[in-house]
Amino acid sequence: MTLPVFPQFKTLELGDRDALLPYFLRWPLEISESTFGNHFIWRRFDHPRFTTICDNLCFCFAPPGEPAYFLQPLGENEIANTLKTCLSVASRLSRIPQSFAQRHCAGFHCAPDENDFDYVYLASDLIELKGKKYDGKRNRIRKFEKAQASEYVRLGAADLPACRALFEEWLADKGENGGEIDAQKDAIQEALLHFKELGLTGGAIVAEGRIAAFSIGERLNADTAVVHIEIVSPRYEGLAQLMNREFVRHEWSDCRYINREQDLGVPGLRKAKLSYHPHHMVEKYHIWA
Repeated sequence: MTLPVFPQFKTLELGDRDALLPYFLRWPLEISESTFGNHFIWRRFDHPRFTTICDNLCFCFAPPGEPAYFLQPLGENEIANTLKTCLSVASRLSRIPQSFAQRHCAGFHCAPDENDFDYVYLASDLIELKGKKYDGKRNRIRKFEKAQASEYVRLGAADLPACRALFEEWLADKGENGGEIDAQKDAIQEALLHFKELGLTGGAIVAEGRIAAFSIGERLNADTAVVHIEIVSPRYEGLAQLMNREFVRHEWSDCRYINREQDLGVPGLRKAKLSYHPHHMVEKYHIWA
């Protein structure tokens, strides 16, 4: 496959993975968004298209309700010219990690995108839950384990119906609907249907003969895995804490860090993520001319 050269763009498809993966592997980023798998499963919502500028791979996104934006380019060639070209097409760069902004964006306007800061944890903390600060997590897990027999299993495409059913239950409990929720449904389905092709990993907790919780993630860089999706039945107290622990224990114990993505400015989600005591945050910025 010949990659498009600016001003040509190509809409992202599954068949592009082999040609694009070398860029993700050679220039891995610390932001949770920067994987081929994440771009692909959310493509019907974010409408990603890509081009090459100065031999750098550049992704442009156009989600509903917000202006189009570019992510950080994948590559190290003529970055100043690459950014100027990106900003000739879209009004901004977004989800730009602080480290890149400090090196390359001094001549641009810059503002923090706090709702998209990533929460990053030590994998060992999530597995071991040691110390007083995790007393509540351990207690909830023990309560679940005393009340309910369960087992951890690795997900596959055959589990799609059970996962979709669980997601519908989760939605009904929250009373949520609308465009972003429909997009999340679609992302879950795409992730489950294309595990092998996308290099994704999924795990689930089975209780009472059915999938009661599941998580989907992938390796982000050499020492970090990212958890893209986690859905837990509201019927069981302590199951969320067990799912969090077991997914990392079974799939990502060789990683130093676990990136559990952003809180999107949702107070309840922010409280939950903070309760696990992140090791650090990946700060992200909007950049414009």
